[in-house]
Amino acid sequence: MKVQPMKFLSYWHDTAPAFAGAAQGPVSGHYDVAVIGAGFTGLASARQLARAGAKVVVLEAERVGFGASGRNGGHLNNGLAHSYLAAKASLGKERAIALYHALDASIDTIEALIAEEGIDCNFRRAGKLKLASKPQHVEALVKNFEALHGECDPDTALLSAQDLKSEVGSPFYGAMLSKKSAMMHMGRYVVGLADAAKRHGAVIFEKAAVAEHRQAGGVHSLKTARGTVTAANVIIATGAYTTQNFSWFRRRIIAVGSFLIATRPLTEAEAQAVMPGNRTCVNTMNIGNYWRLSPDNRLIFGGRARFSATSDQRSDEKSGAILRDSMERIFPQLKGIDIDYCWGGLVDMTADRYPRAGFHDGLWYAMGYSGHGAQLSTHLGMMVADAILGREDRNPLKGLDWPAVPGHFGKPWFLPLVGQYYKMLDRFQ
Repeated sequence: MKVQPMKFLSYWHDTAPAFAGAAQGPVSGHYDVAVIGAGFTGLASARQLARAGAKVVVLEAERVGFGASGRNGGHLNNGLAHSYLAAKASLGKERAIALYHALDASIDTIEALIAEEGIDCNFRRAGKLKLASKPQHVEALVKNFEALHGECDPDTALLSAQDLKSEVGSPFYGAMLSKKSAMMHMGRYVVGLADAAKRHGAVIFEKAAVAEHRQAGGVHSLKTARGTVTAANVIIATGAYTTQNFSWFRRRIIAVGSFLIATRPLTEAEAQAVMPGNRTCVNTMNIGNYWRLSPDNRLIFGGRARFSATSDQRSDEKSGAILRDSMERIFPQLKGIDIDYCWGGLVDMTADRYPRAGFHDGLWYAMGYSGHGAQLSTHLGMMVADAILGREDRNPLKGLDWPAVPGHFGKPWFLPLVGQYYKMLDRFQ
């Protein structure tokens, strides 16, 4: 049998239908709201606004779901990017709980939206395992679980190394199970979300990068190569793909490459040997890995293989080789298996790894998801839309300071140094 060559493109992009509803012709007209970016954040806000009767246009530089929304690991995890204890120490108990509950609610929001719009995207409440990679990681995992379980999320459980034998086909020293977490097919979801936004009246332009933004007299002008639109409100929903013409946001976002591989479809026996529990997984290393089974039984395995702000075929290929090595160390039973897909994308990190959403200098925004955008972006996009519509402000991030990253004006030159630091921590902790 002839082996197919590895594809350097996202599994989610390759196995989802293309969005067929993009507007044709010149970019023109006046709108109540212009949304920049057709990922989860932008499309969710556009749908919410259009459903309320607003005249909405979405301007996407590439195509629907091109960025992080179509390049992630397929997890909808309801935990924070930090431990709950760390979030409580830096944000205070009230805001830490509010942000944690927003992540809970975000998965409920996605589940309800999928049902309401009839989106076929393999959504499933799978639960997430945070796996202790070393014996010394167990103590911190237990302390975080006790605080989280007692104060914030009773739908969690602590699993022993023995318990994990029926969950994952590799030895770990314990885990916290977050029962609300889910998974879905990201490509099918983002196309379904775009279809829903268009069905409710939003106009979506692809290949319409915003080259210039001007604001005068309460009216925004957005110039693209295909024409210009004006709008009373603008939402920036571009995350790590934010361009220099929105420099205030660009200086606060660190674009970090995140890379993934997907194996050939596993047999049922192979899938049972690797992931009998069929949950989403993440380990406790600083330069960690995350994985899950796809709807067609591939192992999708990802991580910060290299601390780089570049994602292209050359960079993705290097990262894919590192990821294969990591995967085979965790799952030696997969040694030598065919890798069908290798891809990367940019994650919009903030310096403190907390997301941001709100209003600045005439622009609405939601971004900085720091690797947790798949679950939170739909929810925050709808919250921003509600704020524009004058509805109740439910933003858990309102008023959270967002300073610029010192010395950062675009390309994050310091990423290799950060990578070396975390590699040292993983070696000795």
